[in-house]
Amino acid sequence: MGKCGPSHCAWPALAALILGLGIGNISAASVYIAAEQCLAPAPSATVPDYVMKYAPLIWIHSQDPYQPSDIGAQLKNSIPMINHVAIPNVPADITLNNLDQLNKLGGNKVCLTSKEGIQALPAWFRGVKPNKDGKTEGAVSSAIVVREHGDEGKTVDAFYFYFYAYNQGNTVLGIEFGDHVGDWEHNMIRFRDGKPEAIWYSQHAAGQAFQYSATDKRGVRPIGFSGNGTHAVYATAGTHDHTIPGLDLPAGFLEDETDEGTLWDPTLSAYGHWGDEQLPDDAPGQVELFGQRKYSTGPDGPMFKELVRDRVCPSGVKLCLVLPWVTAVKEEKRKQMLADLVKEELERESKKHSKPLE
Repeated sequence: MGKCGPSHCAWPALAALILGLGIGNISAASVYIAAEQCLAPAPSATVPDYVMKYAPLIWIHSQDPYQPSDIGAQLKNSIPMINHVAIPNVPADITLNNLDQLNKLGGNKVCLTSKEGIQALPAWFRGVKPNKDGKTEGAVSSAIVVREHGDEGKTVDAFYFYFYAYNQGNTVLGIEFGDHVGDWEHNMIRFRDGKPEAIWYSQHAAGQAFQYSATDKRGVRPIGFSGNGTHAVYATAGTHDHTIPGLDLPAGFLEDETDEGTLWDPTLSAYGHWGDEQLPDDAPGQVELFGQRKYSTGPDGPMFKELVRDRVCPSGVKLCLVLPWVTAVKEEKRKQMLADLVKEELERESKKHSKPLE
């Protein structure tokens, strides 16, 4: 769920690029953003060619009412609040140019809160359905953040962020849980010498990593499948249980559904912590079960997705397995491959934390 209002960076140059450019068949600007510079635009205003060449394509579920959304519309329809109270003396119009001013008005307590409130489900929550070319017409709905590892450009992580105005949670015992305003999901591709090596798929509190060669593709572009309503990103279509974070099972207590509904070609634009603060337990319509709420706090933005990482997985994933398959293989072979991966990862972690003999 994340906490409200992380520190915001000023993006005047980036905002102009985001809102003003289009590149060929891509529906938004190509902007290079350096992770170490608080996501400020680097001197170059373009991402490396290979980052765009291998950018993922996303299948939106055929029944999902909440499509990719315009980031500018989110700001236009939001009020900065703390504890459900509007903050005084904020700019009349919040844009990417002045978003950083919220830092001095409450810092990480600030939530960009929908004007109508989460229970109103206003029309703008529904976003913009990609057209036949995969574009979200008139909507800047994604972002690309590029991080170089400092080894003369040999290792590069490209984060592909996808924005939705609303997250519809899973249904448990006939009740939806985890609904929230604002939804950031992402893939990360690790490149070595300009070639894709591995890809991370974000899924709720965790995710999965795969070798690039294992993923389904259109041409050279890996395919992702967006969960119906939740927008968690999976490598295959079908039913995905996420009761245990990071463990994708075919059935269980908390299930996401994915299919080949509408193909989306994400591009970029981004920033921030987005959405309403979790409603109090005594608010009308709020429901609590096993510590989970029907209406929860909106998510942290791209800046807070651990852009600087050594492994393909974020640090919260203790055992980072970069799987060599996404579809079923023979059970004996799968078990052996998994055992080998676990052994390699444990040995790598052991060497990292072992102390040299004196």
